[in-house]
Amino acid sequence: MTIEELRKKAMALPEEPGVYIMKNARGEIIYIGKAKVLKNRVSQYFGSQNNHTAKVRQMVAHVNDFDYVIVGSEFEALVLECSLIKQNKPKYNILLKDDKGYTYVKITGDSWKMLYDVKQKEDDGAKYLGPYTTGDAISTAVKQAYDIFMLPHCSKVFPRDINRSARPCLNYYIKLCAGACKGLITREEHNAAVDDAISFIQGGKAEYVRKITAQMEEASENLEFEKAMKLRDRIRAIEKSAQRQVMVCSNCKNQDVFGVSSLSGKTCICVMQFRGGTFMNTNTFIVDRLENPEEDYPEMLSGFYSSVDDYPDRICIDTPLEQAEFLESYFSQLAQKKVRLYVPLSGESKTLLETANKNAAEKLARVLSYNDKQNAALYELQEALGLPERPSYIEAYDISNTAGQENVCGMVVFADGRPRKRCYKRFMIKSFEGQDDYRSLAEVLERRILEYEKEKDGENTEEGFGKKPDLILLDGGIGQVNAVRPIFEKYGFDVPLFGMVKDGKHRTRAIAYGGGEIMINDKRTVFSLVSQIQEEVHRYAVTYHHTRKKKNTLEGTLTSIEGVGKKRAGLLLARFKTLAAIKNAALDDLMSVPGVTEPAARSIYAFFRDPQNQ
Repeated sequence: MTIEELRKKAMALPEEPGVYIMKNARGEIIYIGKAKVLKNRVSQYFGSQNNHTAKVRQMVAHVNDFDYVIVGSEFEALVLECSLIKQNKPKYNILLKDDKGYTYVKITGDSWKMLYDVKQKEDDGAKYLGPYTTGDAISTAVKQAYDIFMLPHCSKVFPRDINRSARPCLNYYIKLCAGACKGLITREEHNAAVDDAISFIQGGKAEYVRKITAQMEEASENLEFEKAMKLRDRIRAIEKSAQRQVMVCSNCKNQDVFGVSSLSGKTCICVMQFRGGTFMNTNTFIVDRLENPEEDYPEMLSGFYSSVDDYPDRICIDTPLEQAEFLESYFSQLAQKKVRLYVPLSGESKTLLETANKNAAEKLARVLSYNDKQNAALYELQEALGLPERPSYIEAYDISNTAGQENVCGMVVFADGRPRKRCYKRFMIKSFEGQDDYRSLAEVLERRILEYEKEKDGENTEEGFGKKPDLILLDGGIGQVNAVRPIFEKYGFDVPLFGMVKDGKHRTRAIAYGGGEIMINDKRTVFSLVSQIQEEVHRYAVTYHHTRKKKNTLEGTLTSIEGVGKKRAGLLLARFKTLAAIKNAALDDLMSVPGVTEPAARSIYAFFRDPQNQ
């Protein structure tokens, strides 16, 4: 469907709450959203594109059709939207993914139980708890449980390895192990310790301490002093473990704090998780820039909590939301307890929120390499050329030929200041013969623009011809720029166009535009970047030219042999790679090449053994 057809369909939607499902030309779901009023929300996508963010414009460009589901309330729309996003994982929804994966707690053994933290759930008969997204926290909790409940740290198998060693290991003597290897603890006592460790991991420190404190007091009242002392020692071990934590929250024991930082088209989300008043874990996610908190935050939060099994009592964010009531109801339904959305204005939670924001900014800076030379150069280049935004994706072109022969063009790509070689392209000049760099560049750039028109609505618009670059540089001066600019104007291709000017020693001197030159010698980082781009595109174009020239020279030698045409010469070079290899090949080897007949093979064999052809 065209935009006009989509808008007409959207205007016919009912004025009721629901969920809309955007699809591309292949029928694939690319975006799922909810609406209080379907007609109003969906029609906005197909009106003026000027008010949309870059992400929304890109998504709309790929929409070919949409479906919708009417529901009874805005809350039902939220629940259905979250469910459909979880099932389909659409490309343009905010999908929070990190590189840590999930963690499980594995419980093995029927006779002597043991527990481990693992990354994969296997069909091995063991019992698994999880999955947990807080992998580091679960691994730490398992390690603490081993120490607190004095479980064996070794790889011994029980009861097989009981009394196989002369004495217990060091862990027994420093009270980190109960000495199962020497039979100093019964199977029942060991399994009870494992069960307590599982309770500790699932319920958290605070809940478990409350539980065993009550048991200790009960044992003391019943004059079971030995049992009470063991429980006291366990509480002390837990408290000692907790002392290692340097970050705590006292006003809300269980809360998640969402820090958000945006830069250069990307947003980092940092989720700091506190359980029992203690900092447990942090998760960070890099997504496309969040432009509208009122729309993006609900999607971000519902996406995060739809895939976890550990819900806080409070979720701290930095922006009040109109949909807060619906989100609280939804999360409370998932958690089966009251969950509150909270915007701290001062105090401890405000400090924690600032810490989360700071961590998000630091992570994003590291991911984007904001402080490195490449990005510094790109920002300086943006300023020097007066560009509307940082030129993250740059294409550069250079012509190479020898007196007009083997006329070719090389295109290189620099993404975020670094060469992206998989995007390099090579062109043979087709529209004329001879030497004319102006006409050559005009031909190549016109072909490039036509390829963009073909691929811009395709799936791969992140790189290649389907992506519109932020800047195009030509190896040359004002003449080259003026030769290509009419092509840009003809097709309405609104990309900044400049030339890279060399001095008499073939070194970068300035940047050319239609009306003159911009000197860059005094701009060190810009000079280095442009010089690197110019040298790389020149190298690439010349290498391609030499390859073409060498191939045609070799083919020319072979086609002078009776029975060998251009096609057969190409087959021989594809098989043997070099003229020397063909010359030294045995007759049977020549005949084994598909397409080379016996008479042709004999002709080739004889040619290279004729003294006149040496």
